[in-house]
This record gives sequence, structure tokens and C-alpha cells, in this order.
Amino acid sequence: MSKKSRLVIIIAVLAMCFAFLWPSLQWYVNTPKDQKALALSSLENIKDYAGEKAASDVQQLIAAAKADPAAVLTDDQKWLRKAAEKNFKELEKPVPSPLTLREALESFESRAAFEMLVESRYRDQILKNKKYYQNSVKLGLDLSGGMNVIVRADLDAVVEAQKGNVADLEQLKKDAMTQAVETLTNRIDRFGLSSPTIRQQGEDRIYIELPGSAEADQINSIIQGRGILNFRLVDNDASQAFQVYYMQHPDSTFDSRGRLIDSTIIPDDDEVFGYYETDEYGLDRLRTYLVVKKEIALDGKHIKSATVGTEDLTNKPSVNFTLDAEGAKIFGEFTGAHIHDSLAIVSDNKVKSNATIQTAITGGQVSITGFGLQEARNLEKVLQTAWLDVPLSVESQQVIGASLGDQSIRQGVFAIFVGLIAIMVFMLIWYKGAGLNACVAQVLNLYIMFSILSAFNLTVTLPTIAGMILTIGMAVDANVIIFERIKEERRLGKDRASSISVGFDNAFWAIMDSNITTFIAALFMSQLGTGAIQGFAVSLAIGVVSTVFTALVVSRLMFDFNTEVMHKQNISISWRLK
Repeated sequence: MSKKSRLVIIIAVLAMCFAFLWPSLQWYVNTPKDQKALALSSLENIKDYAGEKAASDVQQLIAAAKADPAAVLTDDQKWLRKAAEKNFKELEKPVPSPLTLREALESFESRAAFEMLVESRYRDQILKNKKYYQNSVKLGLDLSGGMNVIVRADLDAVVEAQKGNVADLEQLKKDAMTQAVETLTNRIDRFGLSSPTIRQQGEDRIYIELPGSAEADQINSIIQGRGILNFRLVDNDASQAFQVYYMQHPDSTFDSRGRLIDSTIIPDDDEVFGYYETDEYGLDRLRTYLVVKKEIALDGKHIKSATVGTEDLTNKPSVNFTLDAEGAKIFGEFTGAHIHDSLAIVSDNKVKSNATIQTAITGGQVSITGFGLQEARNLEKVLQTAWLDVPLSVESQQVIGASLGDQSIRQGVFAIFVGLIAIMVFMLIWYKGAGLNACVAQVLNLYIMFSILSAFNLTVTLPTIAGMILTIGMAVDANVIIFERIKEERRLGKDRASSISVGFDNAFWAIMDSNITTFIAALFMSQLGTGAIQGFAVSLAIGVVSTVFTALVVSRLMFDFNTEVMHKQNISISWRLK
């Protein structure tokens, strides 16, 4: 490989690693603590926070415009200027110069439109930080503190409940576990717990990591609780009356827990639920409120399967689901008796869909339309949560204090730093100028390792740090082999260029053999091991790859640069050789 090719490869690798590492740098370096707390909260909490901040900011801006109608926009309000100029352009009106705060506010068609703009600024920033976290290197519970929980799913109960209805029991178990993981993910996020890690472990276990502080009683109630999905008839007259009442009394309709303060505003046999739609940021946005009957027309347990399809004529998304025999009979009779009425799908006290019954739906095959593709996929997941009732139980819990995590981080970073410095000092003393190549290779080695961890969203734990420390020692071995081979060639009287070329060629297979065997061992440990063993094996495998690259490519380029560009004749590699 030529010197130019090596340089191109190194630049490409370093640039790609920087792109991988960028989210981690943004999250751990540039994101303030208060913004981190917001980004780690649930989507519903983010929505509430953005809405509250937007309402407060809008009120302050309106008050400022009223106090001084001639006040012009400041440099901090460039976002408002840009939006106002866009509004004037759409209205085909000239942009006033200078543009005042009052004129900018009046360019919006309504206060709600302006409030939506302000809310989107907060939401976009928080979700941007959340994305940085999702794409960054994570800290394990032994470093960040928190709780891990192992939940057991009773698959035998699922098989017994579906016996006779499903032929493929193994597929039934897989579907049940997939559904249990999705249900726990939605449930934990809805309760505002920070960025959980939830994954299947074995055939019937679910492993949950909850960073930060969490109460065991709260976790147990969340895990063992069951979501509710059902079909209910919409009371259209009561819904219209309620919406008029809510517009007149927006602050005195619900209490802090979302319950009606005055229950007499709706009939006794009705309930009020929010009708939500998913926006482009993945947040549930309250569209309106609907009044539905308390009586359940069809329980979600009768749904056997759900898929997303398209209408034949319009090619618009639809959600198709299949009912069991009992559910098909109930649904057919109910829809036949309520043609032209509205039917709502209610999940976790939220209306997820509201459709008009056009005809009696018999045979157990149901299709719902009237929403976008993303909404259809969301509804598909909602319906799939209903047909499998998977009993869950907490098998074990372990709480790890955050103070232990802080101490572990300091000790781990100190161990890496001391190990790196000690090896650098040794290489510089023993191999003189050539030792500088090894030092640069070591630094790039760690840089590449962290980048790969960030690229694959891997978690850094104490065993991971141990693997990094071991990699530092292994990485210098490759340089030692290369340097000793070069010294042997110099003793035979060869010139600098020949010694370096032959030295690298002779060391190549020795380095490859040792690192390939280590990589194979790490690969088996990562696949067969769990927990601490797996974390150690993954970091070791990454370290092996980065070690080979830095030793054979980066170090070789530095030698060639000094030979062909700096025109050096001697090699500073030993106290006894020149």
C-alpha cells in the first residue's frame, strides 16, 4: 500500500470516527445538566414542559408589545423575525422596516399559531438533545446508578389461554414476548422514567435498566399493571356540548389529575377522554376531547392479530385486524345496531381512533381508515397490545447508588490515564523517537474505540473500562514487535527505508496471528457471555481491531513520512543503534 493510500484511509477513518463521536461530545460536553434532565424525561413530560414554556413566553411577548408598541425586534429574536417575514410573504404584504415586535406578532393569524411556533422551538431543542443521547455512548448502571429489574413472563398462561386458537405455539410465544417488551416500554415511558433499557433475556425473561433514582414500589406497580384497550360508542351530542363548555372554562374543567371537577356536565353513563394524534416528532398531541360511553362495546382481548395495509381504491393506509369467533359475533351485532354512529378505540385512557360505522361488520375482519401511515403503524402497535395478555412478575431487583457510579467513573478514568501515561513514558525512554509513533497510535486507539462504542450505541460499564485498559497494553505489544524487527534489520546494516519496510513485513503475521486469536476469543465471550463478561468482550474486540489499524497503518505512515518527506537517514529507535 502506498503512502498516499494510507493517508487517505487514515483521514477517512478519523473523519468517520469523529462523526460517530459527535453525538457523545454534544451530549456530555455541550448539553447543560438541566437540558439533560429534560431530554431524559418521557415524551409526555417534554410535551408538557414545552407547552408551559411556550404559553409563558407568548404572554410575556404580548405584554412587552403592549407596553411599547414601537419596540423593534432584538438580535435574540431572529427566529421571530424569520417567521414574521415568512408570514408577510404569504400574505403578499411588504415587510415593515424596521420590524417592530407588535407587527411581528400581528403577522400570525392567531395566538394559537404563534404559541405553536414557540412551543416547537423548545420541543425541537429538547428532542435534538434526546437524539444526541440516543446516539451517544451510554453509561451502565455501575457508573450512572439506578436500578435493574428482571421480569418473568408467564408464557404457559399465554399458551393455555390461546389453546385451540393458534396452531404455531412457538410463534405464539415469540409474539407474546415481543408484545410484553413493547408494553413495558410504553408503560415505563408513560410514567416518566428516564431512558430505560429494555430487552429480552432468554426465552421468557425481560431485562430492564432504569438509570437514575426510582422507587421499587412504583416500578412493581408499573410492571405488573395492565394496559386497557377497548371499543366504545362515541356520544356525539355530549361531545359537542362538552367542547363548548371546555372552551368557556379551560382552566376549571379538569383538576391536577385530569379528572372532571364538575361531573354533571356529561351524562352519568359517559366518560371524557382526550383524542390524541401523533405529530412529526413522535409526541401525542391532544386534538380534542370526546365523550364516550362507559359501556364497552368490544374488549381488546378479542383481537387476534393486526396489520397495516392500504385501501384498494384510494391507496390510503388502513389498519386491518382479525377478531376471534366470540368477538366477531359481538362486533357484528353491535355495528349492525349502530350504523352511522361513531366508534372510538380507547387505550390507556386515550382515544386512539374515531371512525364512523358505515355498515354492519361481520366475519371478524375489520378495517379502519382515516389516518396517515405513521398513525396507522402506531394504531397497529396499540391493537397488537390487546390480543396477548401476558402475565408479568418481578423476579429480581437491584438498586445501585449514584455515588458508587461517580466513584467508579473517577477510578476508571484515572486507571486509563495512568496506564496510558506509564506506557507512553516507557516507550519514549526505551525506543526514543520511534516511541512517539507508539504514543500517537495509543491516543488514536482510544479515540477509535470510543467512536465505535458511540456508533453502535453501546454501554460503557466497569468491565468495558477494564477491556480498554487491557487494550492499551495489547496495543503497545504490536508496536514493540514492529520496533524490534526494525532494530534487527538495522543491525544487519540495512538503510532506514529497507529496515522499516522489512520490519513491518516480518512483523505483520505475528501481529495478525496474536490479534486474530484474541478477537476470536472475544467474539465467543460476547456471544456466549452475559452482563459483565459481555461488556468486557465487546470492548476487547473493538480494541483488537483498532490496535491492528493504528499499529500497521498509522505508525507505518509516520515512519514513511519521516523517510520520504523529512528525508531522515537514521532511525531514533534504540540507545545502541543510530
